[in-house]
Amino acid sequence: MAAFRDMEEVSQGLLSLLGANRAEAQQRRLLGRHEQVVERLLETQDGADQRLREILAAEKEVAQSLLDAKEQAHQGGTELQQLEAELQRASEEDTHLKASLLQLSRELEELKEIEADLERQEREVDEDTTVTIPSAVYVAQLYRRISKIEWDYECEPGMIKGIHHGPSVAQPIHLDGTQLSKKFISDYLWSLVDAEW
Repeated sequence: MAAFRDMEEVSQGLLSLLGANRAEAQQRRLLGRHEQVVERLLETQDGADQRLREILAAEKEVAQSLLDAKEQAHQGGTELQQLEAELQRASEEDTHLKASLLQLSRELEELKEIEADLERQEREVDEDTTVTIPSAVYVAQLYRRISKIEWDYECEPGMIKGIHHGPSVAQPIHLDGTQLSKKFISDYLWSLVDAEW
């Protein structure tokens, strides 16, 4: 159980480290789902432990009742029949509890499979981010150095905003991508780049 709690803490730590990157949004969702699976796994395990304790208690009670019945068998057949009926009920309850435990065990196995699948997906996302993100960051930094444009990534969808730091003065960029063609936008942005390096 402590291992699952450690996994939960690691998941929360990863979520806090993965705040700003779009490629990590999917990883955040996977980690959230992973936490839900771990919580459900813990709840199922707790339920299974409780059922097992109930089964053991019921078996102990049945065994004690049987011993008492044997000691008191000489006191009368009626009392013995009552004890046998009680034993039958306890046996049926035991069977029911064992079936419930088996069902919980199956659910636990399914949750473990889901968790393994989520871990595999998380590893794939980690591999994607370790290869794709550094190269994308390098390309973005290279474009920024060439164009001297500082982009506003938090503007509304369809809008193109930023600041061009020209040779003498900084000039704001505010273009509506829904109104202008991609060619016009591209030509305009390239016209801002200084030809002299």
